[in-house]
Amino acid sequence: MRKPFVAGNWKMNKTIAEARELVEKMSAEIKDVATVEKVFCPPFTALATVRDALKNAECGVGAQNMHWEEKGAFTGEVAPNMVKELCEYVILGHSERRAYFGETDATVNKKLHAAQKHALVPIVCVGETLDEYESDRTQEIVSSQTRLGLAGVSADYAAKIVVAYEPVWAIGTGKASTGAAANAVIKDFIRSTIADLYGAETAQAVRVLYGGSVTASNAKEFFTQPDIDGALVGGASLKLDEFVSIIKAF
Repeated sequence: MRKPFVAGNWKMNKTIAEARELVEKMSAEIKDVATVEKVFCPPFTALATVRDALKNAECGVGAQNMHWEEKGAFTGEVAPNMVKELCEYVILGHSERRAYFGETDATVNKKLHAAQKHALVPIVCVGETLDEYESDRTQEIVSSQTRLGLAGVSADYAAKIVVAYEPVWAIGTGKASTGAAANAVIKDFIRSTIADLYGAETAQAVRVLYGGSVTASNAKEFFTQPDIDGALVGGASLKLDEFVSIIKAF
C-alpha cells in the first residue's frame, strides 16, 4: 500500500528565523503522525536551518527547484549535487516555474534525470491552465506533461517518483477541484500514462498528490479518494494549525 505523503511548499516566504520558528512548532504537533510522510520545502536560504531543526523529527526536507547541470556559468541557479547536500526531495516543474520562468517539459525531464543521478526524490508537478481546462484539453496536457517529464528514466527510479497533479486554475485562487474530479484525472491520465511507460505495477507504486487550494476543510475530500495519496500544499502550509490539520486528515 502506498504511504500517504504531504508536502508543504513555502514558495518565497519565511526568513531563516521565521522558518526555524514555524518548523519547530509544526514538527512538535505532528511528531506522532507516523502513518504520513511529511516534507517541508522552504526557500533555499532556509534549507539548512529547516534540516537541522528537523534532525530528530520524522520529517523530510525538499528544495523548490534545481538546475540539471552540476556546475557552470548559471548565475542564480543551484546544482543537484548542492541540493543533495541539504535535502532528499526536490520539487520539479511547478506551474509557477512554468508560467514565470520558462520551465518546459524538456527542462523538467533534464532535471528529473539529474535527480535520478543524485538519488533525490522528485515531486514532479503536472496540471492544466484555466484556458486548457475550459477547452477540454485536460487529458491532452496532463498526459503529455507526464509522458515527456518522465521520459527515459529507469523503471526502478520511476516507482520512487512523486507526482503532484496541480490544476493551475486552482492554485492560489481558492477554487479547488472536487475530490472525484481530481481522482479521475490522476487515475485516467497520470497513472494510465505511467502504466504505458513502465507497466501497471510501477503505475500503482507511484504516489500521486493533489495540489491546488488544499485546506483543512477540504483535505478529507481528496484523501478519501483511492488514487490520491496526499497533497502538495501551498499557502495553507504556512499556517500552523491549518497544515497540521491537513496532515492529520488521513
